[in-house]
Amino acid sequence: MSAAGAPRLLVLAPLRLEALALGPGGRAGPAALAVERTGMGLAKAAGSARRLSAAATPPAAVVVAGLGGALAPGLVPGDVVVAERLIDAQGHEVARLASAALLVGELQRKGIRARLGTVVSTDHIVTGNERATLSALGADVVDMESTALAKLDWGAPLAVLRAVSDSPGVELFSPAGALGALKGLRSLRRARPALADWAAAAGPRQVLLAEPRSFCAGVLRAIETVERALQRYGPPVYVRRQIVHNAHVVSRLESAGAVFVEELAEVPDGARVVFSAHGVGTSVNEEARRRQMSTIDATCPLVSKVHNEARRFAAAGRQLVLIGHAGHDEVEGTLGTVPGTRLVSTPDDIAHLELDETKPTAFVTQTTLATDEVTTVIGALEERFVDLARPAASDICYASQNRQEAVREMAPDCDVVIVVGSLNSSNSNRLVEVARRSGARAHLVDSKTDLQLSWLAGARRIGVTAGASAPPELVQEVVDCLAGLGSISIEERSTGRENVSFPLPSEVR
Repeated sequence: MSAAGAPRLLVLAPLRLEALALGPGGRAGPAALAVERTGMGLAKAAGSARRLSAAATPPAAVVVAGLGGALAPGLVPGDVVVAERLIDAQGHEVARLASAALLVGELQRKGIRARLGTVVSTDHIVTGNERATLSALGADVVDMESTALAKLDWGAPLAVLRAVSDSPGVELFSPAGALGALKGLRSLRRARPALADWAAAAGPRQVLLAEPRSFCAGVLRAIETVERALQRYGPPVYVRRQIVHNAHVVSRLESAGAVFVEELAEVPDGARVVFSAHGVGTSVNEEARRRQMSTIDATCPLVSKVHNEARRFAAAGRQLVLIGHAGHDEVEGTLGTVPGTRLVSTPDDIAHLELDETKPTAFVTQTTLATDEVTTVIGALEERFVDLARPAASDICYASQNRQEAVREMAPDCDVVIVVGSLNSSNSNRLVEVARRSGARAHLVDSKTDLQLSWLAGARRIGVTAGASAPPELVQEVVDCLAGLGSISIEERSTGRENVSFPLPSEVR
């Protein structure tokens, strides 16, 4: 057993070979590892569970691990399935294991072929056509112990892991099945460090939820624009670039019939096309008109405001500077609105601008930047240009400012801050930077599967927020994952509520 005060992981393995593969005690990473044999079958597993759960020293975490038979297509010997759900042989759900995605991610990072799945337990070894019957219940792997072990209240986080030994057409008691069992045992051995990392991250913690977070009015408007276009006109509806910078939103709309393209060259003449929330330049609009496309402009009204300001400054004869990040869709749209606009990202860029500092100049900004980041760039512009005009109101959108302020207030009280958002989401990346400048460790995750156990080990106060383009359900999934590691208390840290809404484009009202 582990030393006093150290995290302790109890691994339950049915048979001696499985227990040996998982390790007879010792250490496997940051958590002490104790392996106990339960015996084969539901009855023996239930008896072992009652005996072990009565131990005077409860474990910090419990893992049920061993070999299993594949039911789902694509699984081969040596693959590992981590149970997100346990069912019995009648298809009744026995348990849901919320932290399974964290363990899958850790196994994959260690080079193991692992996936989430459903594990079904039976009272006998499954062969032949029975595999298809159990697969029809939604199960990926079959074993003979997990549900019996999961029914007991261990008072600790639980994970279930099964390494595939045999598959349809390759039964366990055959030469090929024996080879598959060896591959499965090797995978169990390789999984030990990941199991220990999972256990090290287990424990009670507090979750601080930043408010506001997730979708803003401009994102909601853009998504609803595509949804209504599909309802009204039917698929396909083409969308130039990602409607918002979130992979999950794009995937959902694709399944409904939206076709996402990079450029209009990929769209047939006369087709219906939606312009994304990030806006487009003049040449894109001109090409669409020339090719008689039916366009629906889902540009965020706050991005349109920047475009209108840029046009007014240019019409007044001013040199124009855009503060933003090269390559971002919004930046490309603004640069394409007023030819000759110069792009800067940092104060150092100002010295290299090929502009006459004595001529009237103006600047606009990308809407999703960090406010403290922009302030330094504006200061450098003011030092160089004598006659510098600025927007009447900040170009940084209300949603970016509000989410940054919420993180700025929350981050000093957190051991780590998790920002939910896709990698190409500018406003999500800015939230990570704001959290780090506020003194917290911070990480960007596209979904719960990107969470890394090393971030969570020892972290007892975790802040969670989401960029303006991230669906709120992804935030809930992250919180549920954390709850799967131990009891949590949730506190919302609010800097104010948002009640902004924008009208839809006329084509879809």
